[in-house]
Amino acid sequence: MNQSVRGIRSMADGEHYTTLEKNNIVRYKYAETNRGESMLPSPAGNLTITDYAFSPDERQILIASGRKPIYRHSYTTSYYLSAAGSLTPTLNSAEAPRDASFSPDSRLIAYSDRNDLYVYDITSRQTRRITDDGAWNAIINGTTDWVYEEELGFTKAYAFSPDSRRIAYMRFDEREVPLMEMMRFDGKLYNEAYSFKYPKAGGRNSTVEVWVCDLTTGAKERIDTGGENDQYIPRIGWTPDGRLYFFRLNRRQNTFEVIMCEPHGAQRTIYEERSQQYVERVDDTSVTFVDNDRFLVRQESHTGYMHLYLYSIRRGFVAQVTKGEWEVTGIVGTDGKRVWFLSTETSPLRRNLYSIRLDGKDKRRLTQEEGFYAISPSAGMKYYISTFSSASTPNRVEICDGAGNSLRTLADSRELREELAATGRPQKEFFTFTTERGDELNAYIVKPRHFDPSQRYPVLLTQYSGPGSQSVRDRWAMDWEDALADKGYIVVCADGRGTGFRGEKFKKLTYGRLGALEVEDQISFARHMASQPYVDADRIGIYGWSYGGFMALSCAMKGHGLFRMAIAVAPVTSWRYYDTIYTEIYNNLPQYNASGYDDNSPINFARMLDDKRTRLLIIHGTADDNVHFQNTIEMTRALNRCGKQYDMMIYPDQNHSMLPDDTGNVRQKMIEYTLQNL
Repeated sequence: MNQSVRGIRSMADGEHYTTLEKNNIVRYKYAETNRGESMLPSPAGNLTITDYAFSPDERQILIASGRKPIYRHSYTTSYYLSAAGSLTPTLNSAEAPRDASFSPDSRLIAYSDRNDLYVYDITSRQTRRITDDGAWNAIINGTTDWVYEEELGFTKAYAFSPDSRRIAYMRFDEREVPLMEMMRFDGKLYNEAYSFKYPKAGGRNSTVEVWVCDLTTGAKERIDTGGENDQYIPRIGWTPDGRLYFFRLNRRQNTFEVIMCEPHGAQRTIYEERSQQYVERVDDTSVTFVDNDRFLVRQESHTGYMHLYLYSIRRGFVAQVTKGEWEVTGIVGTDGKRVWFLSTETSPLRRNLYSIRLDGKDKRRLTQEEGFYAISPSAGMKYYISTFSSASTPNRVEICDGAGNSLRTLADSRELREELAATGRPQKEFFTFTTERGDELNAYIVKPRHFDPSQRYPVLLTQYSGPGSQSVRDRWAMDWEDALADKGYIVVCADGRGTGFRGEKFKKLTYGRLGALEVEDQISFARHMASQPYVDADRIGIYGWSYGGFMALSCAMKGHGLFRMAIAVAPVTSWRYYDTIYTEIYNNLPQYNASGYDDNSPINFARMLDDKRTRLLIIHGTADDNVHFQNTIEMTRALNRCGKQYDMMIYPDQNHSMLPDDTGNVRQKMIEYTLQNL
């Protein structure tokens, strides 16, 4: 088994951490080997711990138990409070609570319930309703709408002030957003429509407001976010000294601002970034406050590579902290003097941990092996827990001190490593190749067991290819394609133009014409493989899921019989059907770039499918709230009109990941289809 350590949390002293083990929360010391101390008063029993959080004073633990999904990341749950030697249900008055968290003074718990925001007083056990206009498919308070959750990566849309006296929250008015109806069957005699608001490219978004409630007086104030209501507010928060700030992003997503709200109502922009095409989507590590005045920004617009910059609220730009033709992929932490970060400095395929002074001097590499590191830091960055893997090495989890010295190993996937060594499982081999147009692309190959270069083998291209993505990386992973190596197939993958971690220029080549250059590159890759002496050029297939499904369809249509087989799972078939934030950042609005939406839609190339040569399988779940089943319906309509033959596999009531029931079934189907048709 590929081992990992679940639920890692650093405690405030920076000397201890907790993990989630066998439905229990266990505390350990970073620096010493010890058996661990249970943080719960008794075994959780039938309680299934989904998530947990300590109160800031660490005297209480808020436990989420169970998970009733809403969309990909959001869910409602039951909450329990562990305090003073007891474990008791809490937030009992809530019908469908979600996104609960402690206030900084540990006395309050805020949460959302049925689109309204509430605050629960732990001592008095009284609940205060902050908003009262929440309604499904209309008004949302304190949580996000569908497109913010999916594309901006957060659901908790509120924040306590550092003194716990105020709470800022976002209010979404989605009444003008068009309604999407997704049919649910669920084994019932009469099927039912599930309706939700989904803004498609060029359409209406929610109108988003920022409010602040004074928890002492109950007074509420709407914060001025500018005269434009067709914009995004990707984050809200408070500076360490208690000033409200919010991120602002225009609809085109090529102007990003951080707006600071001063105590008496004045506002000023403390950071602004502009790009001719787009500003890379912001997240929690885009801006990191170091203290009451300084903050770090991670951005690519200045040099064409994602790097760190130090700014002052009072003085503006201070220093470029990192530089070079490589990218900072994330901030791990800072102690006010140094910053720890992950980067691609050794290779775009790898991630290593470094630290550097905030003035850009004394950079140190802390991880030494070549592969992929994920880091969980301690408070104050005195220690960290690293999870390392490579294409040939499953997970190894270690505790290190802040200077990078290994203290001990927590998990090493020994059984899996021994099994891999005993069975001689083929490993990924990385290489580059140059297309007919002169573009050098990163790729990998997995050869069959007992590979014989004098023989000819069938080849499956697996890919995703979406903007800023990366499929070719030196990290441990296994999926259904790996089973093909046991059946005498070669599996290959290439990251074409538009993919990430090779600089802004390479990534943004595909802007405004999604599916043009990416398809050229995958077809070039197929031709490259066909030219190899060990490849059966008549047996080349391609597979992809989501954006990769869009690509697999496009290659099947434009490949002129080059591909013997194509498998497209949950494919986008026209970017007009996909959401505003993702589509418009990479393709502009369809009102201004109609050709970018239509010229490369596989729907418009259905006539080009050589169904005598290319076997096509389309797979989709009917409850896919992300890439709607509509995409497959319209693709098959076009194929039918052109008299084309193809295969389909439909998964009733399954979402974009084929959950809750059919992740295994779909992979088995793809293995069997490949064996039969390639």
